[in-house]
Amino acid sequence: MSVLSCDLHTHSNCSDGSDPPGILVKKAADAGLHAIALTDHDTVSGLAEAGAEARVLGMECVPGIEFGVRASKGNMHILGYFVDPSDGLFSATLKRVQAARAERTPRLIKRLSDLGISITADELESITTGGQVGRPHFARLLVEKGYVKDFGQAFSKYLARGAKAYVPKSILSPDEAIQAIHSACGLAVLAHPFSLQCTSRRELEAVVQGLCQQGLDGMECWYSEHSPSFTRQCLDITGKFNIVATGGSDYHGAAKPYIKLGRGKGNLIVPYECVEALRARHKEKYGA
Repeated sequence: MSVLSCDLHTHSNCSDGSDPPGILVKKAADAGLHAIALTDHDTVSGLAEAGAEARVLGMECVPGIEFGVRASKGNMHILGYFVDPSDGLFSATLKRVQAARAERTPRLIKRLSDLGISITADELESITTGGQVGRPHFARLLVEKGYVKDFGQAFSKYLARGAKAYVPKSILSPDEAIQAIHSACGLAVLAHPFSLQCTSRRELEAVVQGLCQQGLDGMECWYSEHSPSFTRQCLDITGKFNIVATGGSDYHGAAKPYIKLGRGKGNLIVPYECVEALRARHKEKYGA
């Protein structure tokens, strides 16, 4: 790549990606990225391994997490960067969301069973390699067992919000997620705003403004599913509200083979300035 670039939204097999954290960092280095953030869903269990590999390779690795939160429309996720996992409120919040995730799995198995689809807890366990069970694991089994043709159909027919077997997981409000991240001396960033399904810039601005009032620090502008025009719109909004513009591919490895690390669908470049801006905001907020 001709410009310094990074990927601040990735997943390992500690949640619903396919690569172990250390391998993920090595792939990022091999891809020519100058920084990566590991942002697994509702877990920080991969951060130590990712950080250790990054130190060996002389690469920057930002410790992160991704929380799903309640939203009146669409799906809302909040990314946390530079989090300290040892913080008490942060740890307690993690335990709550992990319990909710664990409770969702048998309910989703039951919903699918009622639809004549057999997926067992043992089958799910066999493909998570020790990580947390997520909907992509269900999707993989639905494809492998011939119930659907691909991941897209698995979600649209059974797993997405409003689909036949959908079971909600998000128990946190946006404010709870932001406060937990801040308690851990982290920065809270709105992930992939296209998923909010806003129908106008005014609607998106209203959502972002409300989150800023709760302490939002940034918004993911560069993203695999964002069009160039939507990216520009997001950049304008971050400027209006004086929050940090970030970006990432949402890489999951084999779970989303059409998303490449650091490149998204092939044309994504997240400028390294995003990392510098996050570090500057972090220093401003918490000191050195």
